[in-house]
Amino acid sequence: MDSKQRVHMNQGQGETSYARNSSIQSAQQNRMKPLIEAAIVGLCSNPNTLLSGKMAIADLGCSSGPNALALVSIVVEATHNHFLQFQQPPPEVCVLLNDLPDNDFNVVVKSLVALQQTSEPVCVTGIVPGSFYERLFPSGSLHLVCSSNSLQWLSKAPEDLVANHISAYDIDEHVRRERLPVVAAAYRRQFRKDFTRFLELRAKELVPEGQMVVSLVGRRSDELATEISYVWGAAAQFLGVMASEGVIDKAKLDSFYIPAYGPSAKELRPESDHRRGGLLLNHRDMGPRLCKRHGQGTPHPKQDSEYSESYIRAK
Repeated sequence: MDSKQRVHMNQGQGETSYARNSSIQSAQQNRMKPLIEAAIVGLCSNPNTLLSGKMAIADLGCSSGPNALALVSIVVEATHNHFLQFQQPPPEVCVLLNDLPDNDFNVVVKSLVALQQTSEPVCVTGIVPGSFYERLFPSGSLHLVCSSNSLQWLSKAPEDLVANHISAYDIDEHVRRERLPVVAAAYRRQFRKDFTRFLELRAKELVPEGQMVVSLVGRRSDELATEISYVWGAAAQFLGVMASEGVIDKAKLDSFYIPAYGPSAKELRPESDHRRGGLLLNHRDMGPRLCKRHGQGTPHPKQDSEYSESYIRAK
């Protein structure tokens, strides 16, 4: 079963919902604001991209709760401010939000209605359910694509591990550590395949000289010396303890794979630097390490996760 059929953020507004437990994601969205504003300046200053007086923007992996409209709200505000500065009429803006079909879109839809009523310039909105590892939009239809905290999620568990019944989270810590290079390599290959696919699809959907700003969880080190190297390594320890105590079934643990991978900057570079399907990398920034306990963007010497931000332009 692939990720789009089973993985989504926890729904609703309860204590354990994503809506009430996404402060780290919100902080990262705020970090993306300067890159998004730079992308808007690039789009609005180019006479070839907005000839029709219309702009289509998409947030891929919007999720739900207060973060769902954060990126597109930055886009709409930046567009308004740019044209106000030059005393020109702003373009009509079409806002499209995407996530997997099981995402909690109920609150998102209500927020979109509010955005339509209060935003300037004219704004029309829509929901596009589906995986961003598949085609979502017509060719040459988008001017700006944004994505935050999403691309570390894979389209599915690594094929090599599933096909060969290789467990990622063995109860025996020694076995788990010996198996780490094989497991991490399989995750790396799946990420590279998915990320390449993502870039090729967006290159088709963007207008010529369109823009894309993405941010994803990654890691600082290129070494696979510890289990934390593939983002969810800590889960192996917790799940192993639960299985050894009989809380969960060992057979289920052996067939369980979290479909996520945090790449290093070096692993991202070959794909995003290449003219993959007509995309050119304008800017890359390795963000601060985040303290998970408080969700603040403060340095933490023992935390290996960080964010990679990229500002990409279509040829």
